Amino acid sequence: MSDDDRTRWDARYRDGGSDPGEPSAVLTALDPLLPRRGRALDLAGGAGRHALWLARRGLDVTLADISEVGLGIARSAAAKEGLALRTVALDVERDPLPAGPWDLLLIFYFLERRLAACAAELAPGGHLVVVHPTRSNLLRHAHPSARWLLDDGELPGLLGEALEVVRYEEGWLEEGHHEARLVARRRAVAAPPP
Repeated sequence: MSDDDRTRWDARYRDGGSDPGEPSAVLTALDPLLPRRGRALDLAGGAGRHALWLARRGLDVTLADISEVGLGIARSAAAKEGLALRTVALDVERDPLPAGPWDLLLIFYFLERRLAACAAELAPGGHLVVVHPTRSNLLRHAHPSARWLLDDGELPGLLGEALEVVRYEEGWLEEGHHEARLVARRRAVAAPPP
């Protein structure tokens, strides 16, 4: 991302006020599948609406985003609730991921195609959750533009060998957008032969 992107996101969070917002119903519906302890990374998580929900559930959460303003909103909300939350300012397109191992890696509405590389930062048995619109979304919505969309059916093919699909759905879903939604788990490391 560019400095212009950082400036744009900072302005968006500044104009949006100090409330990080509620977690997506898509995420909260996954509650039974997700860990309640361990380390979680919310990648490109903005003002922390998902990171805060994960912290309330008992996870040790790191929120990474390009916007210092968004991260500040998340830190303030966490402090008000007495939640521990680490924040890391980074450009996800240029900077390396914060070092794992992560028990949960969350990527909501950020186009990340290097999922096989992300898997390397997951602990064995760790979960990856990705939710992102696809090109079919343009049939009803002008934004995001095609540059920022997954191709229809693309998401499962980005996983690599280390991840197995736990749940996958794609289509016109309840919120009125054409999205791909995936939960995958890193395969456990096989024990060496005796």
